Amino acid sequence: MKNRDCSDYVTFVPDGEPTLDACIGRTIEFVKRETGVKVAVLTNASLLWMESVRGDLEQADLVSVKIDSVGEDVWRRVNRPHLSLRLDRVLEGIKEFAVSYKGILISETMLVQGVNTSREEYRNTALFLKELGLSKAYLSIPIRPPAEPSVKPPIEGDLVEAYEEFKKALGRVELLNMPEPPPRMISGDPVAWLLDTTAVHPLRYKHVVNALKGRVEDPVGVIEGPVREGLLLKTEYGGVEYLIRNFKHR
Repeated sequence: MKNRDCSDYVTFVPDGEPTLDACIGRTIEFVKRETGVKVAVLTNASLLWMESVRGDLEQADLVSVKIDSVGEDVWRRVNRPHLSLRLDRVLEGIKEFAVSYKGILISETMLVQGVNTSREEYRNTALFLKELGLSKAYLSIPIRPPAEPSVKPPIEGDLVEAYEEFKKALGRVELLNMPEPPPRMISGDPVAWLLDTTAVHPLRYKHVVNALKGRVEDPVGVIEGPVREGLLLKTEYGGVEYLIRNFKHR
């Protein structure tokens, strides 16, 4: 099974937090052994205070930690964590992981208009990230339909200000503020692919139609079937129509 394709990474980014899987360490080990491909894990870092979780992720070649704020109140507004979690404990776990981790460590900070978009927020978050020795820090904005309709991307001036503060503290900063690219390939059954992918993140309706062309005779019919069954929902965000998975459907 080794080197069967030219993939850069096998990425763990499921519907939910990947470190909630008690077997993630063994799964990372298996994937690397059987495919010969590097493994990346995208985590919200909420469980890195646990030594066992840090040990599991140390097997990955790249880890991305999500740090939207280092202020307790703002962190809770943006991330809506479980009430048992404490930000100071989470941040300490991230620091401990950064010290021992030998792979590529990057971060992502999602900016939400009016919540974590102040110069003080940018500066405090950037200074914390500076302690981690990151390969790169990413600033992102909501580009897909959010869980709450009140969530808006920052205005252009706020985004520029955030970039300046992060650049000053870290040097290695990149913006993730462009629409996501269309799917490059569809594997397996088209309907199963559509349901599995939208379970992880929304898809642009137009992108799905174009991706299905050449695979099926009626791309719109393939999409509208799950919509009629209630498995998928159509919604608009930023003037663009999206397909999202309807988890309330059983």
